[in-house]
Amino acid sequence: MPIRTEERDDRVLILDDDVVLAEYVHRPSDVQLESPRPYLSPVRTRGGELVSLFRPHDHVWHKGIAWSLPVVGDENFWGGPTFVSGEGYVQLPNNGSQLHRAFDERSDAAPGVRLVERLDWVTEAGGTVFDERRTIGATLLDGEEAWLLAFETRMRNVSHRDVPIGSPTTRGRENAGYGGLFWRGPRSFTGGDLLAPGVAGGDELRGMRAPWMGFSGRHDGSGAASTIVMMDDPGNVQHPTQWFARSEEFACICPAPFFSEEHTVAAGDTLVLRYGVVIADGGSDQVRASDLAAAGAAGLRDLLGEP
Repeated sequence: MPIRTEERDDRVLILDDDVVLAEYVHRPSDVQLESPRPYLSPVRTRGGELVSLFRPHDHVWHKGIAWSLPVVGDENFWGGPTFVSGEGYVQLPNNGSQLHRAFDERSDAAPGVRLVERLDWVTEAGGTVFDERRTIGATLLDGEEAWLLAFETRMRNVSHRDVPIGSPTTRGRENAGYGGLFWRGPRSFTGGDLLAPGVAGGDELRGMRAPWMGFSGRHDGSGAASTIVMMDDPGNVQHPTQWFARSEEFACICPAPFFSEEHTVAAGDTLVLRYGVVIADGGSDQVRASDLAAAGAAGLRDLLGEP
């Protein structure tokens, strides 16, 4: 049976035969402090291994895989406190929401499933900053025990003012350039291997520029290994992107186009970004991760076409 979707009240399931590969929760019930926004959780390999973490106690606003931005002008669409230069992290009344409006398309036709969604980015005070057209796609990768999650966002600035998008680093915190399509891995992946072209390592890879980055970790219980590889599309701002990545404290990867330099979206303009995420059974070294990235990049073009 080909990959397919199944719609529930607050989410859409992506299935491979009887394995639920991911659940896209588009109407979350999160409190305002967590910057309510759609997320993918749980996320699994084709073999059924769980490769995501939801609401970890250390950062309850981490939700599997989610499009999350901590610095949107003075607004926070990441969740939790905001970094303020000279003060550190401060809880402010600025936790915005990404509100689902409708699905314009839901298709299970070849080469894979597609969801096209409309959302509004609304501040805690009630103002709308962006309207967004988001595409989520998924397909199985031939010859690999892996599948591809495709993500594209088209964010149109409707605020009638220019909006700079940055990170805690652009506001003064060194090497904390998170913000973008953020993946939080299972607890058991802590201490796993970060992978990038020609290199494997740990937290020292944070901030490097690369067209892709991966993570290979092991699961409690089964003892099996799994791999996540995320790809930055060549048409994206700041390609090849900087990466926010961690292994030593917890597992995460985030292509971070606003890591060290703010990007301003002018009033009326549209920011377009796209990414691929390969979820694979089995551990990886740099060679296998590179092969998965290449297969994922080809699948991304098939699913989303040209930007």
